[in-house]
Amino acid sequence: MTRLFDDPTQFADAAIDGLVAAHRRVLARVDGGVVRATEMSDDQVAVVIGGGSGHYPAFAGLVGPGGAAGSACGNLFASPSAGQVHRVATAAANGGGVLLSFGNYAGDVLHFGQAQERLNAEGIETRTVLVTDDIASAPAERIDERRGIAGGLVVYKVAGAASEEGADLDEVERLARRANARTRSLGAAFDGCTLPGADDALFHVPEGRMSLGLGIHGEPGISEHDLPTSSELADLLVGRLLGEIPEGAGARVVPILNGLGTVKYEELFVLFGHVDRLLADAGYEVVEPECGEFVTSLDMAGVSLTLFWVDDELERLWTAPAETPAFRRGFVAEGRRRAFETAAGDETAQEDPTAASAAAGEAAAELIEATRAVVEDHEDELGELDAIAGDGDHGIGMRRGAEAAAAAARAAAGVTVAEVFVAAGDAWSEKAGGTSGALWGSGLAAVGRALGNRDAYAADDAVVAAEAFRDAVVRLGGAELGDKTMVDALVPWAGAVAESVAAGGSVADALAAGADAAAAAAVETADLLPKKGRARPLAEKSRGHPDPGAHSFALIARGVAARFGELADRSNHEGEKP
Repeated sequence: MTRLFDDPTQFADAAIDGLVAAHRRVLARVDGGVVRATEMSDDQVAVVIGGGSGHYPAFAGLVGPGGAAGSACGNLFASPSAGQVHRVATAAANGGGVLLSFGNYAGDVLHFGQAQERLNAEGIETRTVLVTDDIASAPAERIDERRGIAGGLVVYKVAGAASEEGADLDEVERLARRANARTRSLGAAFDGCTLPGADDALFHVPEGRMSLGLGIHGEPGISEHDLPTSSELADLLVGRLLGEIPEGAGARVVPILNGLGTVKYEELFVLFGHVDRLLADAGYEVVEPECGEFVTSLDMAGVSLTLFWVDDELERLWTAPAETPAFRRGFVAEGRRRAFETAAGDETAQEDPTAASAAAGEAAAELIEATRAVVEDHEDELGELDAIAGDGDHGIGMRRGAEAAAAAARAAAGVTVAEVFVAAGDAWSEKAGGTSGALWGSGLAAVGRALGNRDAYAADDAVVAAEAFRDAVVRLGGAELGDKTMVDALVPWAGAVAESVAAGGSVADALAAGADAAAAAAVETADLLPKKGRARPLAEKSRGHPDPGAHSFALIARGVAARFGELADRSNHEGEKP
C-alpha cells in the first residue's frame, strides 16, 4: 500500500521534486523530468532515458556522470509525452547528438518516436535503442517484440560510460545495442502493487503461489507456480536464462538480482547466494554483480534476475566510474554546475474568429467536455477491465487525458473549431502519456486540422473528421482490425458515420449510427486475442473480455453522439445550424 501522498494525481511529480531536492548536486529539474546537473564535455552524446514513474531508481535515479544525461518522467506506469521527452532531450543535449533508450512498450515507442522526429527536424541528431531483455514477453524468434525490465540498467550504464569516454553517436548507439543483445531477464511476482489512492492492488497472487514473467507496470506474470524455496527459485530463474545464452557469449557474466519493491535486501541476499553458486557450477566467472533495487513497481512483491554476458569492451564500460543517485561506482570528479535552457513552448498563432466560428468552437469544446464526463463516469470500470491482462491504468490514464483536454478546450473558449481540437489533442497527449494518450492526442489534433476554421460545417464534414481521427490513430499505432485494440471499434465507427451521411442522414444521425457500430464491435473484441501492447504476453487472460481501448472508445462515441444530439436540438430550436 502506498500511504504517503497528498493528491494521488500529483504523486509522480511530487516524488520527482523530492528526488531532485535530495540529490541537488547530481540532478537538476526541468519541465518533463530531470537532467544531469554537472557540465558535460563539448559535443558529448546525451543519453536520455525514461518511462513511467513508480519504478525508482529507474529512470531518474540513473542520471548523472557516467550514467544518463537526462530522464523523461511520465506519470505512474505511463510513458512520458512526446513533449516531455523533447524538452528533456533539448535541455540535456550538448552538441554530440542524443541517444534515446527506454523499454519496448507501445506508449513509450510512440511518444519517444514522435520526440525523435521533432529533434531530428530541429537539427539535433537523435537515435533510439530499445531495451528488450524480458524473455517471458515473447519467444526467442521474436526477440524484437520483447519488453524491457531490469536489463535497462545495463544498457543505460554502458551507453552513459561510452558517452563519458567521448565516443560519438554512432559508437554509443553500437555499444548500447551490443549491451542489449547480451542481456536477458526474468521476473517473478508474489503479489501486486497498489497505486496511490487505490483501495487494492492491481492484482493478487493466490496464497502459496508465484506468478512467473511479471511486468514492471503492475502486470501479473504469464503463468502461476507453487511458491518455491529460495534455492528452487534460483534454479528456475538461472535455468531459464541459461537456456537463452546470446550468440557469441563467453564465460563472463554480470548477474543483477533486482527487488521489485517489497522483497528487501536480506531476502535478496539469500537468493543471490544461490544464484552465485549456480553460475559458478555452470562454469561462469561472475563479474561486478549487483544485488538490490534497480527497477521497482511501487510496492510489488517480486524479484527479477538479469544476466549480462560481457567481453573486455563491455566489462570496461560496465565497471567504469559513475555517480547517480542510485548507482555509484569508482570515483567521479565533481564538475561545475551546468546552466540549462528548456525547449520553448509552441507558439501557434490564433485566428481572429467570427461570431459564427467562435460559436462552433464552443460547441466543439462541449463535445470534449462530454468526453471527459464519460471517462470520469467509467474510470473504475475501465481500470478493472484493463487489469485483467494489463496494468490496470487505462481508466486513470484516460481520465488524466480527458481532463486535460477539457481544460484546454475551456481555456480556448472563443476560438475556432480547429484551435479547440488541436489544443485538446495536445493537452491529452501531454498529460496522459501512454499509448492511449498518444493515440487520442493525435486523433483529436487531426480532427482539428481536417475541419479547419469555418463559420459553418456540412454533414460531409463529419465524415472528414471521422476519417481523419481514424487515419491518425491507425497510422500512429500501427494496429489493424483483429489485433484487439481501439482500432477494432474505431474503424466500424468511422464506416458507419460515412454510410449514414451517404444515405442522407444528419450529423446527429451519423454519430448515433457510429456509436451503435462501435459498441457492437467493442463487444466482439471479447472473442479476440491481443496482438499489440502489454496485454499480448497475457493473451489468454483477456479472452472473454472486451479490449479496454475499444470499450472506452465506444463509450465516448455514445456520449459524444448524445451531446451532439442535444446541441443539434438546441440550435434547431433557436433557428441556427449546429
